[in-house]
Amino acid sequence: MSDTIEKIKCLIIGSGPAGYTAAIYAARADLKPVMYTGMQMGGQLTTTTEVDNFPGYPNGTDGTAMMEDMKNQAERFGTEVRFGLVTKIEFSKEVGGIHKITVDESKVIEAETVIISTGATAKYLGLESEQRLIGGGVSACATCDGFFYRKQDVVVVGAGDTAAEEATYLSNICNKVTLLVRKDFMRASKAMQHRVDKTANIEVKYNTEIDEVLGDNVVVGVRAVNNKTSKKEVIDVTGVFIAIGHIPNTNIFKGQLEMDEVGYLITKGKSTKTNLPGVFASGDVQDNEYRQAVTAAGTGCMAALDAERYLGSLD
Repeated sequence: MSDTIEKIKCLIIGSGPAGYTAAIYAARADLKPVMYTGMQMGGQLTTTTEVDNFPGYPNGTDGTAMMEDMKNQAERFGTEVRFGLVTKIEFSKEVGGIHKITVDESKVIEAETVIISTGATAKYLGLESEQRLIGGGVSACATCDGFFYRKQDVVVVGAGDTAAEEATYLSNICNKVTLLVRKDFMRASKAMQHRVDKTANIEVKYNTEIDEVLGDNVVVGVRAVNNKTSKKEVIDVTGVFIAIGHIPNTNIFKGQLEMDEVGYLITKGKSTKTNLPGVFASGDVQDNEYRQAVTAAGTGCMAALDAERYLGSLD
């Protein structure tokens, strides 16, 4: 472990839309932010081939390019962006206290404020064909990518409220939506189930799972299997939407920061303040409802402003 302890005003953990926006605002406020990107520089958005709904891109862009634009903007104002993973963190409980962070199990940093933008990871089925076709027709966000499948046939996998919401959302865009439910019932609320049942172009297949996603470079269908009868069928679709939940990337903060039962960080009121002074959370790590790039960016702005005001209150 390094003997040199670096001291900084503002540490940003994570490099998605929330992290980069926080960096832009923190840098402009002269907080001299240092960002550690995590192992997936740019976050979840780098797995999205096309982004058509983020303001400022009238002709659309792709996720990787957009994250590179955000990174360049943050660096232009003085953010130091570093590739690395926070492996240990000890938060102070005192107002004005110093937070101790270890990066890559070796470098130690002391920060006056910490902005957590580590995001959430979508759950996938784990099939080789599914993973290979992420960005080629496989998605975990209907509101992000559904537009590209308008007037086409798609499959949604899941049984909860999220799956029902995504299926009904896609039904307004797509020709037909097939909802695959692993058990013989849905876990979604009755209201959401009624909405699915009343939508003419949604077909629900119970006791059904995906055996394989079909296609070389883009999705051309799925092979589904009935887990009761073992009967297999091919469903011709161009899009596959996995809606089985997300896992917030918060394991490293357990026991120190308040979380809900799933693991999302809890922030106070309309702010990004956590239960500890000088520690702020933005983006999908504290948002289990919207999970959009533009809302994540908004909370990144809020976190930087909250951090600036916190430091100002100490003077």
